[in-house]
Amino acid sequence: MLASEPPEVQAAFLEGLSREALCALPWLFEFWAMPHQLPPAGDWKTWVILGGRGAGKTRAGSEWVRSRVEGARPQDPGIASRIALVGETIEQVREVMIFGDSGILACSPPDRVPEWQAGRKRLLWPNGAVAQVFSAHEPESLRGPQFDCAWVDELAKWKKAEETWSMLQFGLRLGENPQQCVTTTPRNVQILKDLLKRESTVVTSASTEANRANLAESFLSEVQARYGGTSLGRQELEGVLVEDTDGALWTSALIENARRDAAPELDRIVVAIDPPVTGHAGSDECGIVVVGAETRGDPKDWVAWVLEDASVSAASPSAWAHAAVAALERHGADRLVAEVNQGGEMVQSVLNQIDPMLPFKAVRAQKGKAARAEPVAALYEQGRVRHLRDMGDLEDQMCRMTTRGYDGRGSPDRLDALVWAMTELMIGPAGQFRRPRVRTL
Repeated sequence: MLASEPPEVQAAFLEGLSREALCALPWLFEFWAMPHQLPPAGDWKTWVILGGRGAGKTRAGSEWVRSRVEGARPQDPGIASRIALVGETIEQVREVMIFGDSGILACSPPDRVPEWQAGRKRLLWPNGAVAQVFSAHEPESLRGPQFDCAWVDELAKWKKAEETWSMLQFGLRLGENPQQCVTTTPRNVQILKDLLKRESTVVTSASTEANRANLAESFLSEVQARYGGTSLGRQELEGVLVEDTDGALWTSALIENARRDAAPELDRIVVAIDPPVTGHAGSDECGIVVVGAETRGDPKDWVAWVLEDASVSAASPSAWAHAAVAALERHGADRLVAEVNQGGEMVQSVLNQIDPMLPFKAVRAQKGKAARAEPVAALYEQGRVRHLRDMGDLEDQMCRMTTRGYDGRGSPDRLDALVWAMTELMIGPAGQFRRPRVRTL
């Protein structure tokens, strides 16, 4: 990209342009756009742009409408001439999608600026193209009009999303290939999840950080400090759809309630490892999770703290072993716990090559993953677990573990490591304090 070239290269490029080309350059969005702001190639019906706050979604939507409406010259027709602009409210369509800093009017060249006709709630372009404004609070207003293009903003926020979306689909019936662009911050709502699963949908996504050059540094610092590493931050800043699976042992709300910014002084800390079965580039990840606990007093009052997800995508046993030992030293952990069902003595052997005196404990799985995870999930429901930030990948696996098994791709290695750590610190020791059953005659 030109922006990454030295100043002398940039100057030479600009000097080589004609006066007309220089005047047109600010309005050539393909030249300035970030990858997630450009529509994917191919035959699609819906383009969904998932992004964090300030990631440039509105600008992408405005420019896409321009690309559909404008012809080669101001009076020439474009690909589309009947457009629907749909937002949560009429006011939000007007203030964000039309008059906003990245709205349609701000993005349009002086000779192609559409006229806002407030009384008719529409935009009229010099070439005759018309964009009508609709509110998601009034789905029935979409009954009757027909379109060859639509821009939908913040779909995941709509209160009447299903009704409004359905009415729009019935109206999107003009032209050879009517298309729609959806710009939204992701939320765990059914309408968005269903849309993303359709074969006719294409998706681009970006975090707030991707648009750093156009955002205030103080804004980025503040929101990262407050929301970075949380489920809300993954949604609002990273543009990640945080889903809860039906029948999941954990929910994002349950984890969010356990969130804390810092841990107190802890009585015990362990590092748990779930090693991959094989040691090559195509292997599963090696789950490495650090957990500490406050273990003073009655065992039912003990509290666990999930301190770090140090998991690695390791191509060799040596790589994940070094990562695990580094985590142990970093946290001053008391013990390293590792599952040895697959690796057997190899797991301890690899670790001892790094440090023969490692405090190591081998554990073997006697139950399935879901059965082992259920007691750990119960600790969360009892409010006896705290979570530090920046463990999004681990939390995603947690929210996909159900009573039926893991509902995700690959193996939940991070979650397995968490379960082993919790078992070592909380579940196993607590069982030693249970009173034995007395058989009565």
